[in-house]
Amino acid sequence: MKNVTEVATFVLKGFTDNLELQIVLFFLFLAIYLITLMGNLGLVILVIGDSRLHNPMYYFLCLLSSVDACFSSVITPNMLVDFLSKNKVISLLGCATQMFLAVTFGTTECFLLAAMAYDRYVAIYNPLLYAVSMSPRVYVPLIIASYVSGILHACVHTVATFSLSFCASNEIKHFFCDIPPLLAISCSDTHTNQLLLFYFAGFIEISTILIILISYGFILLAILRMRSAGGRRKVFSTCGSHLTGVSILHGTVLFMYVRPSSNYALDHDMIVSIFYSIVIPMLNPIIYSLRNKDVHKAIKRVFGKNMFISKVSFYS
Repeated sequence: MKNVTEVATFVLKGFTDNLELQIVLFFLFLAIYLITLMGNLGLVILVIGDSRLHNPMYYFLCLLSSVDACFSSVITPNMLVDFLSKNKVISLLGCATQMFLAVTFGTTECFLLAAMAYDRYVAIYNPLLYAVSMSPRVYVPLIIASYVSGILHACVHTVATFSLSFCASNEIKHFFCDIPPLLAISCSDTHTNQLLLFYFAGFIEISTILIILISYGFILLAILRMRSAGGRRKVFSTCGSHLTGVSILHGTVLFMYVRPSSNYALDHDMIVSIFYSIVIPMLNPIIYSLRNKDVHKAIKRVFGKNMFISKVSFYS
């Protein structure tokens, strides 16, 4: 990576300088982070521990949960430390690493959600051929492609951003090292970086949203052909949760990155960033398990069994 920057550290300004408000925000985001870890890691343990969930749909859900846990862990712990610290400094390498990981996990999540939509289309539109159509030869390449796309996308923006010069200011008006606030403080010409952000993010958004829309178009056709009201309700329950997660994520990403640079308002962007980097990772386990009967049964089997073993060990 060619580095022509003149600063060795950055200062993350965060939300506020008010000490009392920072303490309140610390406990709020600490609670959100703990819920995020428990929910996502709980789903990962559930899918690994229950053989009845060993199918592509839950493999994708397991990977989505691990990505959400990692995404939140890239941003939230550092933000929590900053709430209690007067010195909100992050090194150049630390900033570049945080950006790289955040873009990697954010992009991977977009592609995983598209793969999950395709998986639901195959399962609902032609269930008799599901085992063949979503064999390991199909879903493993989809998973690998999601992660590789995330890494490549992150490489492009990390290299492009940290090839700029930061000589005017090292104060980032954000709570983590995101691309727009870093471009805002660069004293280099950022026109190329802004085009890269617009076109790459736009391509990823359009391609993944198209896959999701086409998949759900076929799912809707399959639902209309169903004669069983119970079957329709089950499909709507499964797919409704997926669409909720997709809508929240893509709505915030489109607002943040696929727009002209003249429309950037860093104060508003921080609020939107909270949704896709902190709130959505917390909500996803709830969205995907709240109305899922298979997950409810698996919780009783896996965690109920562990509680029973603990009780037997205690009394023996």
